Amino acid sequence: MHEIFQKLADLYIGSIPTIVLFIAMVVAYEFLVQKPLQATLKERRARTTGAVDDAHKAIEKAEARAAEYAARLRQARTEVFKAREARLQQWNAEREAALDAARKAAGKKVGEAKSDIDAETVQARRGIEGSAGELASQVARAVLPAAAGSSR
Repeated sequence: MHEIFQKLADLYIGSIPTIVLFIAMVVAYEFLVQKPLQATLKERRARTTGAVDDAHKAIEKAEARAAEYAARLRQARTEVFKAREARLQQWNAEREAALDAARKAAGKKVGEAKSDIDAETVQARRGIEGSAGELASQVARAVLPAAAGSSR
């Protein structure tokens, strides 16, 4: 049993340099690889998170601009519709005014034509009445000489 302990002690003493070397390698790994790697990963995570945050902000800004654009577009459409309606009302008013003026002018011409016709009618009646006596005497002369000539 002593021999087993002796061999174990020799193995233990022989493994001390390996243990020291292993601990030195772990410490060197921690300082040379693990800490820079952790720092790089942390920085990368921060940049990624920052980029995602920036992307979310850009999306929000784009949505706000899109909403503003839509609002401006609705406002512009409303203004165009109102301008169109105003123009249509103006054209209708101008058309109604032109029609009213044409009606008045036509009514005036009809009135003038009617008064001209009435005046011509009165003048024609006077002419007929004035010439009725003369026509009657011409008819009588034409009929009487023929009657007087037939009785002889």
